[in-house]
Amino acid sequence: MTDFTLHIGTRIWSSWSLRPFMALAATGADFDAVVTPLRSPATKAAITRFSPSGLVPVLVDHRPEEPVTVWDSLAICEYLAESFPDLWPRDAAARAIARAVSAEMHAGFRSMRMAMPMDLFAARPGEGLDAEGVETDIQRIDAIFADCRSRFGAGGPYLFGRFCIADAMFAPVASRFRTYGPTLSDASEAYVATLLADPGFKAWEEAALKEM
Repeated sequence: MTDFTLHIGTRIWSSWSLRPFMALAATGADFDAVVTPLRSPATKAAITRFSPSGLVPVLVDHRPEEPVTVWDSLAICEYLAESFPDLWPRDAAARAIARAVSAEMHAGFRSMRMAMPMDLFAARPGEGLDAEGVETDIQRIDAIFADCRSRFGAGGPYLFGRFCIADAMFAPVASRFRTYGPTLSDASEAYVATLLADPGFKAWEEAALKEM
């Protein structure tokens, strides 16, 4: 048995599942990803068999004598960081900002989420960009990317130099930006390219192709 089981939804759509998948992939931990197909009449019943919230993702940690089940993307990432502390920046100030922008992503940007849903391999340039609130959301995300890269990104191509949970949280945004093609700053364009080339993201794409 692997150390972890990560229950996820259909990869082309499940932005919430992508986040802990990338965090787990970055740790090098041994894990299985178990897919529950979304948008099916059987989806709800299938997920409620293992998910207290009735949603994916769900992480099961098999290492303790009594396995631990954790749900919610950010909660899963925080749980993983207890075993793999390098999932957050080492510097206290950078770590605080990384947590803040991760929480902002977790709780916000509803207009963009609704108008520009993740569809991993789709190309829909311009679609959804004129919906109410979307431009404001994109401008704020662009500002987050540019600010974190300029203040904390000297050690590598990610928001805080090396990969951390904040990057996992914004990975579905990179997918959305590739699909819908909003105008971004040069710093944000470069960062989006970094996320799309990340080994965890590429592994997700490769597995998604096999689901189709």
